[in-house]
Amino acid sequence: MFDTLSGRLEGITRRLRSKGRLTESDVDEVMREIRTALLEADVNVGVVRAVTNRIREHAIGATRSKALDPGQQVVKAVHDELIRILGGETLPITYASKPPTVVLMAGLQGSGKTTNSAKLASWFRAHGRQPLLVGADLQRPAAVEQLRTLGAQIDVPVYSAPADPVRVAADGIDEARRLGRDVVIVDTAGRLSIDTEMMDQVRRISEAVQPEHTFLVIDAMTGQDAVQTAAAFHETLAIDGVILSKLDGDARGGAALSVKEVIGRPIAFASTGEKLDAFEQFHPDRMAGRILGMGDILTLIEQAEQAFEADQAEQAAARLMEGEFTFDDFLEQMQALKKMGPLSGVLGMMPGMPKELKNAKIDDDDLKPVEAIIRSMTREERARPQLINGSRRTRIATGSGTSVAEVNRLVKQFSEMQKMMKKMGGLGGRKGRKGRGANPFGALGGQPDLGGLEDLLGGAPDPLGGIGKSGRPGLPPGFR
Repeated sequence: MFDTLSGRLEGITRRLRSKGRLTESDVDEVMREIRTALLEADVNVGVVRAVTNRIREHAIGATRSKALDPGQQVVKAVHDELIRILGGETLPITYASKPPTVVLMAGLQGSGKTTNSAKLASWFRAHGRQPLLVGADLQRPAAVEQLRTLGAQIDVPVYSAPADPVRVAADGIDEARRLGRDVVIVDTAGRLSIDTEMMDQVRRISEAVQPEHTFLVIDAMTGQDAVQTAAAFHETLAIDGVILSKLDGDARGGAALSVKEVIGRPIAFASTGEKLDAFEQFHPDRMAGRILGMGDILTLIEQAEQAFEADQAEQAAARLMEGEFTFDDFLEQMQALKKMGPLSGVLGMMPGMPKELKNAKIDDDDLKPVEAIIRSMTREERARPQLINGSRRTRIATGSGTSVAEVNRLVKQFSEMQKMMKKMGGLGGRKGRKGRGANPFGALGGQPDLGGLEDLLGGAPDPLGGIGKSGRPGLPPGFR
């Protein structure tokens, strides 16, 4: 996501950081580049004008103040402006003083409203709540059945009935009280386009259930059409926030960068993949960092904490720092890494990650040859890779359906990774950092040293590199 804009802005800010002084002609050139980058990202023209005017004001001020590093000040202005147009602050999710808390979901047909209703229910469930899904979309055939199927996958009950949608929504709240459910998510009907009947129905449902939150689901891939849809709904409903669906498929990001400025309501959540757990609360400051290539280490650590058992990860990290990390440890951590979502998304959150790695399309299938090789080793070989001689490598290659060259590459790069991480542990010890190892990224810990991390990521050997017929040395097999 945001690939187009991110690439352009990263290049602009990189040049700004290298400049000792800025002139007004430099600022004019930078503003033209930023304006072009935003327009190419399909950002609303009015938003582009407002954003560039505000950045220009900061930039001119930096040049006239004789600041020691005006380039860095302009980079900061770009970063702050991205945070502002993405919403400023994370939308807080509040709960009704008397349960259940009611959430109304609205949107056009095809926007992903029903799927995101289930994703939101899963998010509430992960945060200790007991949600109930209410199928009030009685217009679209099989909509309720789709909701029931999704609800079964996340173990959340679904209520619906063949009656008037307004009555179904109201009865759903009574059903939640009867079942002791503290959150009700009402999935309403949509249409292929805005029409009077649909808007009237969703308005009447809102009046009947008095939602704590009203979320509008829009398809990020439709760009400015999504923003126009948001504006039309906002005229009828008191929208609290927007849920952006299909954000992972939106390389430009025009909808995300326009909706807050146009309707004055923030993005609340973003759907970042097809799976029901590919759904996250939207943090404008973190997203701004991703766009500018600064990474998103906080989200990375949060996802790691959910995916990894803290005690296991800490023990594995300690072994890693001491050079005692085994193939069993590596396999265990690789399995947990998959729980954090698409691997390309994980790479994109790492600060200092090269552009070609962030934009690479990687899926879990790319790791299957690596897993097959490790599983073809004996327990002793996994614990002591130095035992793997020529005949053992032939046996492992045959058992895993790979080549001896691929086994050689994995064993060699695993050994290099052990040495590099042991060296990293020594550097961390000299800096006196504590609390390392509570996540799968070794010495990152709660407050990582991002400067040192960028250096390590830039030159670290890749233990997965070259595995598979289409891979290249130093890159995982899915990188083309």
